[in-house]
Amino acid sequence: MSRHQAPPGGRRPRVAEQIHHEIAALIRGELKDPRIGMVTVTGCEITADYAYTTIYFTVFPSDEQTVADTLAGLQHAAGFLRGQLGRRVKIHTTPEVRFVHDRSIEHGMELSQLIDEANSRRASDADSDEDSDADSDADSDADSDEDSGPTVES
Repeated sequence: MSRHQAPPGGRRPRVAEQIHHEIAALIRGELKDPRIGMVTVTGCEITADYAYTTIYFTVFPSDEQTVADTLAGLQHAAGFLRGQLGRRVKIHTTPEVRFVHDRSIEHGMELSQLIDEANSRRASDADSDEDSDADSDADSDADSDEDSGPTVES
């Protein structure tokens, strides 16, 4: 390992986790902007030099207008959040805060919906196969009765 590489699980992930918690608490308790509604902080990444932190968030409801309004409110409050973060987290450089809407939950819901649709199609295909097999079995039984011809009893 090079002298300039941070060991895995070093200080940076711990600082990012603390920033995550502090930003979430600040958004929940300190911000009064009406554009910022039900925001959930889903992740935090910090650069190696601690100059920038990217905060990932989701918002409910997640329509485009609400996301745009929330992002504008968070960007407007970024300076305030950075100042409060500098008071709460003791690091040499307080990082500049950037916000990004996290689409992973929406993407996961879309994938889940596609899987559910595929499973329902598979189930309906299996049902139709069973129905056609049952129909063909009934037809073959009827055909075998017809082929044997009339029975004569003695």
